[in-house]
Amino acid sequence: QLGALLEQFLSPGQYQANVHIRPRSAEVVEFAVKLPGPDENGPVWLPIDAKFPLEDYQRLMEAYEVGDLVAVEAAGKALEVRLLSQARDIRDKYIAPPHSTDFGLLFLPFEGLYAEVLRRQGLFERLQRECKVILVGPTTLTAFLNSLQVGFKTLAISRQTSEIWKVLGQVKAEFGRFGTALAAVQKKLEEASGKLGDVAARRDQMEKRLAGVEAAPEADSVGLPGELPNSTMPVLSNSQE
Repeated sequence: QLGALLEQFLSPGQYQANVHIRPRSAEVVEFAVKLPGPDENGPVWLPIDAKFPLEDYQRLMEAYEVGDLVAVEAAGKALEVRLLSQARDIRDKYIAPPHSTDFGLLFLPFEGLYAEVLRRQGLFERLQRECKVILVGPTTLTAFLNSLQVGFKTLAISRQTSEIWKVLGQVKAEFGRFGTALAAVQKKLEEASGKLGDVAARRDQMEKRLAGVEAAPEADSVGLPGELPNSTMPVLSNSQE
């Protein structure tokens, strides 16, 4: 049941079964949630162990059915002792900061059993205070895993955001270099444009001079040197000839 809940709410890479948490220890916790560590040395494990004190719980239910208050009290005390012992096992075997969180979860597979433990005055707080163990039932664990999944998604978004900022920084640097190159090209184009303007001005001057050269022969063709116009030649008489 614990494995099914973990599979339902977490991805395979977010938890693991049969985990050795303590270095150089043969103790194996049934399940552990893989939390991101403070550095790249490895994850931080959240140990979750399922416990079901079946005999103590059955005796307690039988005492309730027959209405034997003395038996109810005795079975309730036995249940407290059993849960305290199991919580101490979780503390001693699986809680090992910085390899794990500083607390563990003790999963009770039935809501009736979980409710009975909550009715035992001070038991929940004692387990948390003395053993660093938090009791969870199916509904409580479901809510916890759902909140944990939201945290994983938030962490993923934060990491993606940092990657996006990294890419944007690279694009900004490339765009700055592109702007510098573009400014240099623009400067060269402006210089070339200025030279083209000078060339165009000189071409205009040359065209004007050439136009003057072409007009000069037409003006000189009115009278060539050594020639006289026909109107100025004298008419000779026969005697003068």
